[in-house]
Amino acid sequence: MSSVPEPTRLRRQVSPLELFYDLVFVFAVSQLSHHLLEHLTWRGAAETAVLLVAVFGSWAYTSLEATFLDIGRLVTRWMVVVAMGLGLFMNSAISRAFADRAWAFVVPLLAILFVANAVTALAARNDALREHFRRTLVWTAVSAPLWLVGATVGSGPRLWWWAAAALVDLTGTWLAHPLPGRRLISRKMEFDAEHMVERLRLFFIILLGETVLTAGRALTDSPFDAAGVVATAGVFVALVCLWAAYFGGGENVVTTTVAATGSDALRTVRFGVNSAYLVVAALVALAVGSELLIAHPTGHGSVTLALLLFGGPLLYFATTAWFFQATARGAWVERLITCVALIDGGIAAIWLPPLVSLAFLDAILIAAAAVLARSHRKLARSLQDASAT
Repeated sequence: MSSVPEPTRLRRQVSPLELFYDLVFVFAVSQLSHHLLEHLTWRGAAETAVLLVAVFGSWAYTSLEATFLDIGRLVTRWMVVVAMGLGLFMNSAISRAFADRAWAFVVPLLAILFVANAVTALAARNDALREHFRRTLVWTAVSAPLWLVGATVGSGPRLWWWAAAALVDLTGTWLAHPLPGRRLISRKMEFDAEHMVERLRLFFIILLGETVLTAGRALTDSPFDAAGVVATAGVFVALVCLWAAYFGGGENVVTTTVAATGSDALRTVRFGVNSAYLVVAALVALAVGSELLIAHPTGHGSVTLALLLFGGPLLYFATTAWFFQATARGAWVERLITCVALIDGGIAAIWLPPLVSLAFLDAILIAAAAVLARSHRKLARSLQDASAT
């Protein structure tokens, strides 16, 4: 008979402090979009990807650790406040991290990672969690020299050093920071999974809101004519469809899946955090594509605009297809079909006028949102029936 105790069922509301913390990192998404917009090259995309892994990784680490520790504890609140202050300085340096503010980016980043992991390694409520976050500190110690060396060299080689550091951090996150002979056993580990699912849900809403603001700012800076208004309206429709593709029943599927997985709900949450890296990247790409389209709605199609405008939603649906297949075992085929339609639309968008491309994008996303709403309802019912039996 196993000596591992049954997990305690926890459920805590997301606190105002956690939402306050999120706002600092929504600012980071705005900065990442600005960096990509200012450097629309493959190198600029690589730089943005590296910065995104670092920034979202620090959010994910701190949010998971606050969930493990309980935001109601004084030590947890202090950890979040310190991470929020450091995050403000780190995120303000994003746009010039590959220029003259490398240290202004790296020092707060490493401080967040080491402080949050060290606090959790010391203050977690059981030995398994404390041991896991000691392993996390080892992974952070491996990537830290790469971040530091990158800050000392020029902007050219800096990308390679920081890409290596980001790869170490990302691999650790995806694999749950294993060491030889030692790994995370998520089954029966005490964890408020519903709380972290809610954290991801609210963060996604805030990110979509930031993308709406990006479209509004683009319209403000552009001539207020019929083409600009139509372009902004089309972008808004696309964002509403992305919202509906998840919140049109998808969140019910996720919460039901978390409840059904019971003793291994942490596994589902881990997959959600892992997929969120790509969801953030998808929204950054769409935000930049939307800004370009609103600024030049009657221009000519291009590979760059097609990649951003259709590639962002494509990455979003491909990522969520993987997540739903790996967790709920449903509502993923519809997402893959949407991906095929987005690939076809993106190819056509290279030659089509921007407004026509946007119309195709909206048509694809409206159809996807409608189909997924029905699929989510059926899947949620089947999961509830399965858990009841």
